[in-house]
Amino acid sequence: MSYLEGLSEPHILFDTQYRILAANAAYRQQFSPVQSVVGRTCYEVSHHFNVPCDQAGESCPLAQSRASGQRERVLHLHHTPKGEEYVNIELAPLLDAHGEQAFFVEKMERLRVAQGQPAAQGLIGRAPAFQHMLALVARVAPSQATVLLLGESGTGKELVAQAIHEASPRAQRALVAVDCSSLPENLFESELFGHERGAFTGASTARGGLIEAASGGTLFLDEVGDIPLIMQVKLLRLLETGTYRRVGSTELRHADIRVVSATHRDLDRMVSQELFREDLYYRLSTFPIHLPALRERRDDIVLLAAALLERVAPQRKLRISEPALRLLQAQDYPGNVRELRNLLERAALLCDGNTVEASHIQQALSSGRRPSAGPRVHPQACDAGITDTAVSSLKGLTLAPGALRTIERAALQQLVSGHRGSRADLANKLGISERSLYRKLKALE
Repeated sequence: MSYLEGLSEPHILFDTQYRILAANAAYRQQFSPVQSVVGRTCYEVSHHFNVPCDQAGESCPLAQSRASGQRERVLHLHHTPKGEEYVNIELAPLLDAHGEQAFFVEKMERLRVAQGQPAAQGLIGRAPAFQHMLALVARVAPSQATVLLLGESGTGKELVAQAIHEASPRAQRALVAVDCSSLPENLFESELFGHERGAFTGASTARGGLIEAASGGTLFLDEVGDIPLIMQVKLLRLLETGTYRRVGSTELRHADIRVVSATHRDLDRMVSQELFREDLYYRLSTFPIHLPALRERRDDIVLLAAALLERVAPQRKLRISEPALRLLQAQDYPGNVRELRNLLERAALLCDGNTVEASHIQQALSSGRRPSAGPRVHPQACDAGITDTAVSSLKGLTLAPGALRTIERAALQQLVSGHRGSRADLANKLGISERSLYRKLKALE
């Protein structure tokens, strides 16, 4: 007991029947400041369950330790006086004289970057897909590993990058975000690496880049799939050697950064089409994390809706009716959490009272994005190639405005999928410049 009391993090000691035998002050203060925990089971105190975690749909570190015979780590939602909070658990078995597991020591550490209840900021959710993603975040954050966040647009990749940074040893230094899709190719190198005076027209003074701004912290490369190929080589060198040069300089500089990147693109397909370097892909994806789409965690919409309403209408105490929540949960949300936020902001503006009703949600849905009206291009056009057969297959089709662009895109997609050479070879075959081809391929993605 005196050993446990000397530890700053919450610790408990319990037996094979889950009964708590000792708990230090940090645990008592955080999880049960009023009632004694000694003699009670760990699952009753932490989860308010009447059966062990693995019998209630949770992962049980004790059961895992019995199976593996070693330490185990899991992420759990624990009840605290402040509500439910995510907690990192590390369990260590203690053996008796016969080498059998007799007792267990459990260390707990709150994960401050996520909540299992509505909150003003941070990640929110408790669906299985969300918890799986969060467990990966908790595991990789304390390391120096390069992380690649994969997921659809609007799934919260920047929030997850921030969570990784805040749960890392670099949390006291800067998190610098780089929007790779908004930087022109001719400015990308200067923005990232910095430049010396006179390096190019307009460079009247020397300036450090975003890598220097992130020194000691985390560099977040958002939409990394949009990085130009010529810059991918220089980024690869940075990741492999930890060194770089400012534009116009021969001095080699060392970068003290941890890189987290994100994309909604299919990098595997881009690699196969030679639009993204394979060696850079492997460097960035040391630890890939898939962010679930909102339709994969519909149960979280209730929590998210309450939290988002507070953010979009902070001066009003709005609540959402049950029919409105059911209507929200029935949507597919191609724009994910970003789309849900916009929808709720419209609904809040349409609501004059204190309760957002289903009618407000329906009106907000009707005023949002809708499928375009008018005749559609026949499906055959989507498979068209630049051949006589393809042209004849288009005869008699009813073509919508913009159909020529659709056919061009379909033809280009077919050519790209069958091309095994370089991008320069493909541009030469099409009779266009490599830069024009790059723009077309970017639009195609």
